[in-house]
Amino acid sequence: MTRTLRSAEPRAPRSGGPTRDLSRHLRRDLYAAGAAVLLVTAAVLIGRHIQHTHHTLRVDWPPLLGSWGPHMGPGTPAAVVLAAATVGYGPALAARLPWRALLGAAWGTATAWILSLALIDDWQRGVAGRLTSRHEYLQVVDRFHDIPATLRAFTGHILLESPDNWPAHVAGHPPAATLTFVLLDRIGLRGGGWAGMWCVVVGATACVAVLVAVRALAGEGLARRAAPFLALAPAAVWMGTSADAYFAAVAAWSVALLALAVTGRRVRSGALGSGLLFGLTCYLSYGLTLFVLVGAAVLLLGRGRVRERPELLVFLLAGAAVVPTAFTLAGFDWWEAYRLLVTRYRQGAGGVRPYGYWVWANLACTVLITGLATAAGLRRTGATLHSHSHSHSLRGRGRGRRLARPDDPHRSGADARLALLVAAALLALLVADLSGMSKAETERIWLPFAMWLLPACAFLPRPRAWLAAQAALALLLNHLLLTGW
Repeated sequence: MTRTLRSAEPRAPRSGGPTRDLSRHLRRDLYAAGAAVLLVTAAVLIGRHIQHTHHTLRVDWPPLLGSWGPHMGPGTPAAVVLAAATVGYGPALAARLPWRALLGAAWGTATAWILSLALIDDWQRGVAGRLTSRHEYLQVVDRFHDIPATLRAFTGHILLESPDNWPAHVAGHPPAATLTFVLLDRIGLRGGGWAGMWCVVVGATACVAVLVAVRALAGEGLARRAAPFLALAPAAVWMGTSADAYFAAVAAWSVALLALAVTGRRVRSGALGSGLLFGLTCYLSYGLTLFVLVGAAVLLLGRGRVRERPELLVFLLAGAAVVPTAFTLAGFDWWEAYRLLVTRYRQGAGGVRPYGYWVWANLACTVLITGLATAAGLRRTGATLHSHSHSHSLRGRGRGRRLARPDDPHRSGADARLALLVAAALLALLVADLSGMSKAETERIWLPFAMWLLPACAFLPRPRAWLAAQAALALLLNHLLLTGW
């Protein structure tokens, strides 16, 4: 019989009572948020000094790639109204709506939030022109008239000294990223407007995928608490319009399907679909291979089902082999391309930008895309993991232990499972940071990881106040800075 698990936070002492205990934890949350503010402030001040004296950061407004430019646009009224409505009514609606209606509402809110923020910069600069700049994918659509031949020759255009070298974003990603926009062009959805809307609409589904995974692994209650924070994320400033939003959605659905496979009835189809999307994820962005850490956390949480149905791993691996096999047979060598990319990265800005600054300033960028609420939520995530380091919900006893049911009455067990999922995403982000292959622009590049840090906000009390802070941050950033990539 499963033991009753201790609470994720220490119980209130008898002398102080629950109110005093709540105040203590709230102070700690505020300390975490304050530390995040100090980190960003240090990154701005030190970054400006380095850029002014050495010109090695290669960004105009460190630590972000952007420039100072207070402005308003056609998206301003919609963004403000949507933020106010979500802060005022989001938590209550998330608690009451039927589950499927909540998923639809979350996707609709996220789409509207991303698009309204993008339209602060107007349609052309904020949406239609993003993917048509000289560094972007649409610049080379015409060079893919013979797709198999282009794939065979892809690695020959990665290095800067190679003939007709690829633009930065094309060279910096496996060809599935560019092929997405080539195929959109082939079916008649041509130009930056269609490409931009593809990234907005598909990218917004990432929040739905995260909610599906959280519900499957940690219960519906925590998923409902996380929903407003996922829909109103500051990351939306960079999701509109960026191909990394699309990458984030594909990676998120690969995790969500795996979560359904280890907790639901569709073991084979879920595992196969998860593997298929994970394979695609690896051919959209080299760095997203680190999502294997998030997938490993899901398998750990669902290890009981994996032991019962070992064919789950077979279908997962079979699905994961499909996209790599197809690209390899077409003539694209992933490993050779990555090796050449490392050289190309060092030939450009990556070889100039100082690792000693960006290894911690990248984390300041993460604060800006996930918000102060996430900083406080991560503090509670750490407290939860510490509190449950010896509990059954994480290590189990004996053989044949199953993942505790999502409707487990012991809230602390659900907290621990969510904390482990968030911690896995944080670990993947830290590995990416230490690799030195993401110096700057991580406010865009790390969007896929950021989506899995946001559920930590489900641990926070007083969600409206934290949501207001999230919305205010996004609105300030988008109105004060001209972001670019």
